[in-house]
Amino acid sequence: MKTDISRRSVLALGMAATGSAWAQTNARPPTWPSKPVRILVGFPGGSTPDLVARTIAEPMSRALGQPVIVDNRPGAGGNIAADMIVKSTDEHTIGVMINGNMTIAKLLNPATPFDPLKDLAPLSLIGTAPLLLTAAASTPGRTAQEFFAAARQAGDKWSYGTPGVGTVAHIGMELLKTKSGINPVHVPYPGNPQVINAMIAGQIHLALLPPGLAAAQIRAGKLKAIGVTSTGRSSLAPEFPSLDESGVTRGFQLEIWNAAAAPASMPKPIVARLSALIADISRSPEVRAKLFQQGWQVAGTSAEGLANRIKADTALLGEVIRTRGIKAE
Repeated sequence: MKTDISRRSVLALGMAATGSAWAQTNARPPTWPSKPVRILVGFPGGSTPDLVARTIAEPMSRALGQPVIVDNRPGAGGNIAADMIVKSTDEHTIGVMINGNMTIAKLLNPATPFDPLKDLAPLSLIGTAPLLLTAAASTPGRTAQEFFAAARQAGDKWSYGTPGVGTVAHIGMELLKTKSGINPVHVPYPGNPQVINAMIAGQIHLALLPPGLAAAQIRAGKLKAIGVTSTGRSSLAPEFPSLDESGVTRGFQLEIWNAAAAPASMPKPIVARLSALIADISRSPEVRAKLFQQGWQVAGTSAEGLANRIKADTALLGEVIRTRGIKAE
């Protein structure tokens, strides 16, 4: 009996000391999480962010000892869910978001009800992927140099497709236009499947697409690859050269990515715990393999690493938005 009492006393003293330490940081007690954790996703089930969120949810649940629920709230290019995240005060809500929600949302539309640079706490950059400059099979040019020469000669008689105004594919193509001297006209579509169909039908000439979406059509001879938007070949599609490698656009680099973030109001100790956990889960062999199959090069960065990426991409894409006068519809 004395031994049991002694053990309880030691545990009580330890919990009191831990609680005191947490109190000094003005944070929540170490019982967090005290209820299920919610991951908000601004896109429907089966979308890329949704698949990423569901991939990390189960290992997060095992590590935290609480259910981790993926809650899809699609709309406004993911900004509806992003606004819900920044306004959440329950300390158990985070989000998996794409580039635009965490960088240029406010620059594209000043009426956006949140500022990603101020209202979000970065947790971890989960996965990245270059885009693949893809062209209709009928476009001239056997090499990247020949293709760009034909595109420059065609001027605004050529057109390019994207999944919408203000998407990374749109802004990236406008950046490519400034660096390469081509001038195709923008044609927005509801999504990348419609872009691919239009290109196969010869209605548009080129597009920046995720390699995983374009590869099958390229291998079937229905489209052709010009180059990926990374400085070297991508492990996601090593058979395709990079635009930088081809010598057409030296130093051109553009990626799409997804990341986890929390409300800026979330206590820092919880942010630190979630950041480390999500980074570790993303880099684990099991999850890394699943994310690679989904078309992602795993990053699994620290919160600081994500914050640096947000700043760099906001500067790069923001400059294109300003110089090209791009506004969200």
